[in-house]
Amino acid sequence: MSTQSRLAGALLITSALTAPGIAHAQTTAAPPAAMPTSGEEVADPLPESPPANEPGPEQPPQERVEISVPGGAGEIIVTGRRERNVERASAQVVSVLSTAEIARTGEGNIAGALARVTGLSVVGNGFVYVRGLGDRYSLALLNGSPLPSPEPLKRVVPLDLFPTGVVASSLVQKSYAANYPGEFGGGVINLTTRTTPDDAFVSIGFGVSGDTETTNNLGFTYCGSGTDWTGYDNGNRDVPPLLQQYFDSKQLIGTDNVDTTPIARQLVGARNAVVQRDYHIQPNFSGSLSAGKTFPLGDLDFGVIAAAGYSNKWLTKDITQQNASGFDLTSVERDFRTVNTDQRILVNGLLGLGLEGSNGKLRWTNLYIHDTVKKASLGIGTKPAQSGAGTDFLRQRTSWFERQLIDSQIVGEMKMSDTISLEARMSYANTQRNAPSDLFFEYVRTDSGPFGGQFFNRLNNGALGDGDVTYSYLDEDLFAGGADLTWRALPNLAFTVGGAYSDTLRSSTRRNFLFAAPNNFQGNSDVITALGLQRIDNLVATLTDPAFVAANSPGAGGLQLIESDPGTPAFDAELEIKAGYLKGNWALGPVSVDAGVRYEDAVESTTPQVTFLSVPPSVSPTKLDRSYWLPAATLTFEVQNGLQLRLNASKTIARPQFRELIAQPYYDPDDNRSYRGNSGLVDSQLYNAEARVEYYFAPQQRISLAGFYKRIENPIEAYVRNFGGDFVTSYANAPEASLYGAEFEAVKYWPLSDLGGGFFAPRRVVTIANYTFTRSKLSVAAGDTTMIDQQTGLATDYFIDGSPLTGQSDHIVNLQLGLENTDRLSQQTLLLAYASERVVSRGLNGTPPQPDVIEKPGLNLDFVWREGFNLLGKEMEAKFEARNILGTRHQEFQQYEGNRIDVNSYDLGTSLALSLSVKI
Repeated sequence: MSTQSRLAGALLITSALTAPGIAHAQTTAAPPAAMPTSGEEVADPLPESPPANEPGPEQPPQERVEISVPGGAGEIIVTGRRERNVERASAQVVSVLSTAEIARTGEGNIAGALARVTGLSVVGNGFVYVRGLGDRYSLALLNGSPLPSPEPLKRVVPLDLFPTGVVASSLVQKSYAANYPGEFGGGVINLTTRTTPDDAFVSIGFGVSGDTETTNNLGFTYCGSGTDWTGYDNGNRDVPPLLQQYFDSKQLIGTDNVDTTPIARQLVGARNAVVQRDYHIQPNFSGSLSAGKTFPLGDLDFGVIAAAGYSNKWLTKDITQQNASGFDLTSVERDFRTVNTDQRILVNGLLGLGLEGSNGKLRWTNLYIHDTVKKASLGIGTKPAQSGAGTDFLRQRTSWFERQLIDSQIVGEMKMSDTISLEARMSYANTQRNAPSDLFFEYVRTDSGPFGGQFFNRLNNGALGDGDVTYSYLDEDLFAGGADLTWRALPNLAFTVGGAYSDTLRSSTRRNFLFAAPNNFQGNSDVITALGLQRIDNLVATLTDPAFVAANSPGAGGLQLIESDPGTPAFDAELEIKAGYLKGNWALGPVSVDAGVRYEDAVESTTPQVTFLSVPPSVSPTKLDRSYWLPAATLTFEVQNGLQLRLNASKTIARPQFRELIAQPYYDPDDNRSYRGNSGLVDSQLYNAEARVEYYFAPQQRISLAGFYKRIENPIEAYVRNFGGDFVTSYANAPEASLYGAEFEAVKYWPLSDLGGGFFAPRRVVTIANYTFTRSKLSVAAGDTTMIDQQTGLATDYFIDGSPLTGQSDHIVNLQLGLENTDRLSQQTLLLAYASERVVSRGLNGTPPQPDVIEKPGLNLDFVWREGFNLLGKEMEAKFEARNILGTRHQEFQQYEGNRIDVNSYDLGTSLALSLSVKI
């Protein structure tokens, strides 16, 4: 391989991430073999590769991958079949999922596809963990630009928001380089959206699916509005007029003279509060449409691509939820079985415009994603420690959660001379999360009294029934920009200097109201007592009816509202980052060095909003103002053709997330937990090292073995605390942690032509296997301290020395075993994934603290069959999917010796899907 080619490969990936939208992948017919034109450089083919115009069984399918990177003596374009291994050419440790590789997994969103990458696992709804490090240590970019998050508890965007239909390729880099943001722990995930096409196309797709736990089975729902199926509410869930007047007045219930009875009357009705049985939950369905074309415009090419998608999915979970108060788990505090049905509607759209010429290009990419979950649940259980034996509780919840992402990016590239190139980019992104009218009610059943054996709710604020409603809203803006200047000083030496700026602004509001009936309503007569047997909307209507109140509770008023969190109902947050970096890449014979340093200055703050005129916020603002020098270096040594050694060392950071810094309560419907922040958190610092051996023995085929080590100062860990009688997850800095491990990956194709002609001649067996071993532990010594809400506490009250980091599995295994046709689209793939137990959260704090909350992902087996064919002269693709064939359960539990409680466990069932697409 020539020195110039090695330099091209070294700059290929790291430069791509400094300029959004540059790297792109498309699946098209491979072009005929040709010599590079001016401004192109094609990496040397591997010795095992047959000539490009003589495809053989060892070659990959007809896939074209382009990654264009400005630098050196013009634009470097690697094009053609992916036999030139982007992973091999990169100066860093990377994994690239192209369009074809994403399609082989059959996953509907990019989070599922990324779960097949070495060392990656998906936890919860789309949060990707790299090498066992939590989502806070993973950086997600879209076309090289940062993304805001619509999640109250996260600053990382959940990747299940991104349908695979709008993502052309995904790059995962696990070794740090100075051109990345400094918040880099496990790795960076750069999603590249589809770009302007070489050939005009129109594609339409439809799909149906279902699972054995949900489809055609009993589930729960509620009326809501007539437009719920679209994912957009028709106004039924808007803040009621009287409640809005209360918000605007800045008064506080209980402190100011506020008549809450008429407000309460507007909050509960048959449409939003009545849980209904659906004995036959309908199948899931989805549709997609995409089109693109490039037009000649003088010496320029003007390209347009547009895509849109819609999906409607149902998921029912029969959940076991238990909590224990003692460290040995012998005293069960709560024991509930909850059946929860989610209807999830996802709407997405993409519009990309591109203008390209010989000396540069300009791209404008716009992405829209709207994700809605309509939730209804019923749960029954006991709270023996609070209510004694013989008392049962029935809980119901009706919710509506809208998440939305709008992202607009402009990227420009210009070749200023044969040795100097400039890239500039800017982006604006907005995320919103709206959760109106989140209603919760709890009924009580006792063995005694006139209504013993029946569930009733007197809305007595927890004594004999309970109820509350929450309105929450999150809005986050992210402005980002940057520029990079690359100078190719010599054919084998290049320098890049760059700067970046980002400003994230979040506003979050959560107003929670408890329903409380006056004491006059309780016990006056059997008639009043019997009111608790009514359906909740009728009960609220009765207790707020002026005539009923005047007759049965004169002078006391009707049903009252209590604002449960007057101290922290709303806050603003900001993270402003200014950064500059200098890096160089030098290739000399078999050795190349990619090294640089980044200076990053960041100010992160959270500020409680002044919500009430009469009561100030109960918590103080927080501010973290830190600057860092973050060096990184990677050395690559080509031992022989196809065999190379990499060494990497770096320093990176991880900052607290906004919600973790403010003591505002929050209930997460995805994991059925309550959360509360900690204003005493500080940044974590990571020191990273890695050594890797890679052997590329044939086109797109390789074996690699790596070892890695990380030391983390002040890692942020979740733990459980008892707050006001409720089990709440909070956060604290542990003193120190370390993580080490090894990765093995093998990709091999086995041609079947030796078995004879006919069926076997064009086919091959695909084997893709990877294994990651990771081991981590917290280091907590006697006398170590941690900050809890600006108060110093003993770290041993919250963490156990030697415990693993949250989210880290010791073993992660992925295996893809497939049969595919090299002449046309025909793939049958078995996908096996295994992850060993991992910590979800620390246990309840105390002396000693409880055992950790453990998740057991277990073994998962999927099957995907993709078949291409022609019908009426049109290209068609049919796809069949079978997911979770083994029926692996979701399990989260705590265990101490022989005692075990299930914190959040349920069956997932097996899902089947069928889809059809046509290219016009």
